[in-house]
Amino acid sequence: MRRALIVTLAIAAVFALAACGGSDATTTTIQPTTSTTAETTTTSSAPAAATTLPEVGLEIVPRDYEEFRAQPTACGAQAPKPVTPMQFDAPADLGFGPDETVALTMSTSCGDIGVRLDPSIAPETVNSFVFLASEGYFDGTAFHRVIPGFVAQGGDQTATGTGGPGYVIPDEFPPPTVAYERGVLAMANAGSGTTGSQFFVMLADGGLPPQYSIFGWVTEGLEILDLLQEVPLGQSPTSPDPMPSTPLETIYIDTVTIQN
Repeated sequence: MRRALIVTLAIAAVFALAACGGSDATTTTIQPTTSTTAETTTTSSAPAAATTLPEVGLEIVPRDYEEFRAQPTACGAQAPKPVTPMQFDAPADLGFGPDETVALTMSTSCGDIGVRLDPSIAPETVNSFVFLASEGYFDGTAFHRVIPGFVAQGGDQTATGTGGPGYVIPDEFPPPTVAYERGVLAMANAGSGTTGSQFFVMLADGGLPPQYSIFGWVTEGLEILDLLQEVPLGQSPTSPDPMPSTPLETIYIDTVTIQN
């Protein structure tokens, strides 16, 4: 029963993804909406860690990138070099054709994740993500939000949930028939027209509405997603999530390497 309640609360907070979007002009905290969650079930394969609510004082839960840097690194790894703060007016046009795919490796504190991006379904999103990756924007950033059995969210250099690259890109929402399955990569946003650099990876199959641009899939390293879910979590005083969702051991994105 407790696990089911935690999952229900996590899904009720799904629109946290909406308020943790990409524009640096968007500084709202999570605002849950009324349209989400009764039909959403996500966690038949969620690890036991999802049922554990650690007793953690709010004063030691990280609230920004500097505080994430001050705590231990997840999975016994070494912390990478800190982020190099970057802002851009717009992404460069990399000229991807609709028939191309992009392979990349996301090296994290818990292991490497192979990803395939598909410009045919989200050309602006893929172009922006690859541009940011090639600039080193994601290097040294942290997954600032993890909800076991649901999502891991990153792509914010400030690790506050409000940071972005200085620009927004068009929404490229999927058709209703496309599922947010385990291993899907999609963009977080703060509502229509606010997608920037923040993204999430689905840790389990979910029932999200088609309001987040899907742009890729994990092709290798699905087991790393399980390790992300085992990291201890705390309840941040600035988090609207109804359960602990702030990693107490920092999960870094060391590098994002384009393979082709």
